[in-house]
Amino acid sequence: MILLTELHYNPPQTYFRHLLQADGILLEAHENYTKQSYRNRCHILTAQGVQPLSIPIRKGNSQQKTRITEIEIDYSHNWQKIHWRTIQAAYGRAPYFEFYSDYLQAVYAQQPKYLFDLNMDLLRLYLKLLKLNKPLALTEFYTSDAAADVLDLRNKLHPKINPDNLHVKAYTQVFGKHFVPDLSILDLLFTQGPASIMYLQ
Repeated sequence: MILLTELHYNPPQTYFRHLLQADGILLEAHENYTKQSYRNRCHILTAQGVQPLSIPIRKGNSQQKTRITEIEIDYSHNWQKIHWRTIQAAYGRAPYFEFYSDYLQAVYAQQPKYLFDLNMDLLRLYLKLLKLNKPLALTEFYTSDAAADVLDLRNKLHPKINPDNLHVKAYTQVFGKHFVPDLSILDLLFTQGPASIMYLQ
């Protein structure tokens, strides 16, 4: 089974649960950008609770239909430093922060022009850290109809859609008395390290 999905920024854990079951990943490269989605935002757990991190995009990109591969990141805002400081404050004391933080910081330091390229670099990093050897391919054109052997998750994983968390295994998080499911993969990696894959099964 091939997983057809869009690229997300620091994807939610549900993204990787589906990915784990797939034989390969087909990334949608011909869709138009959708605002207020995981394409440019993620959720992490801080001392103040769940906090969204959003990447600003260049004005004009969101005013018209723009292909996802042409969405430019707005670097006039010092968003990388803000995101990194927030991640550091949230997970600096997590057991595996020191093991993975340098890899993540290196991706943030690259400053790619396009959101698609940043999200691709992050996805490749997470596949490497999770030791998931899955072939990646890009769609060659847009179609609303997926083949029979393709699981189409496009626009199914969204901040406004509550995922089915009935079978999610709880793990110890840095903050809070109650477990918060389906945060960014960062939450799982920094707290569980190599054992992360067990919680995704």
